[in-house]
Amino acid sequence: MPLDFTDTLVVGISSTALFDMSDADAVFQEMFKKDKCTAVAEYRKYMLDREEDDLNDGTGMPLVKALLGLNKYNSEGRVAPLVEVVVMSRNSPETGIRIFNAIRQRELQITRHAFTGGESVVKYLDAFDVDLFLTTNKTDAQRVIDGQTCPAAILRDPPKDAESCRDDQVRIAFDGDAVLFDDSSEIVFKYEGLAKFHEDEDARQNEPMPDGPYAALLRKLSKLQNRLPFMVEFSPVHLAIVTARNSPAEMRVIKTLRHWGVYVNEIFFLGGVDKSKILKALKPHIYFDDQDLHIEPAARYVPAGKVPYKSGSPLTNELRKDNA
Repeated sequence: MPLDFTDTLVVGISSTALFDMSDADAVFQEMFKKDKCTAVAEYRKYMLDREEDDLNDGTGMPLVKALLGLNKYNSEGRVAPLVEVVVMSRNSPETGIRIFNAIRQRELQITRHAFTGGESVVKYLDAFDVDLFLTTNKTDAQRVIDGQTCPAAILRDPPKDAESCRDDQVRIAFDGDAVLFDDSSEIVFKYEGLAKFHEDEDARQNEPMPDGPYAALLRKLSKLQNRLPFMVEFSPVHLAIVTARNSPAEMRVIKTLRHWGVYVNEIFFLGGVDKSKILKALKPHIYFDDQDLHIEPAARYVPAGKVPYKSGSPLTNELRKDNA
């Protein structure tokens, strides 16, 4: 009988998000410019020659280690774990041996994998009941967001100035608009200005905001908090919101969370203060945001993932104009 992962937090992560595989990728990309078949052959040789060599940690490794550590609280007799991590890679099974070895060397309790030999892993997310997909592939992340399969993020490079995260907690930080909440308020701000945004949010403070791409994940994390043998205030699952909102747009956030029935340990309403300074002090295992303006400085200090807008969102059109 198949295991029931309804109450299990399942994280799908690409091999390039779990490990730093930039050298191998550089080999492939350089050869790919010349010839696709040659690139595949050279990459295969590169990986086979180095399959006993360890890999450096990727951006997603701190989060994976922390999440898997929660399984020590799993109640006796419960078959499905509290947390499941699935490595999902475009490597072939053969070129993936180096990845399997690196997982074993770290004694990571990862038992499920999808190695697709160059094909996209996106179509397999639903089969593995994935609640969060972490990748370095922009195309895959966009497909997941557009298909509303699950929350997805494009991980930045590992932080260069990171300080050690707490090893007794899983600390996850989120932006608000267009991440936890939908993009409707962000669109008002972009097109009608800050004054109109504040006016609307204050007037609608008792109206819960619609779900954004990460709302379902926040609820799943809240369920995970409730499954652990701790009062929620002292749970090892520590959740934070770091948002550019400030008064009078703050009340709608708090009341929306109350409506959703989720507990967030910390909220920072910054109103223009540099998010990276807050995040450096907070030391999350990962931070999710939708804007490069905030992601780029934050990624120097903490593992960070960019949340793409849906392809049809007006915010996507704004990005295209900015990059034109």
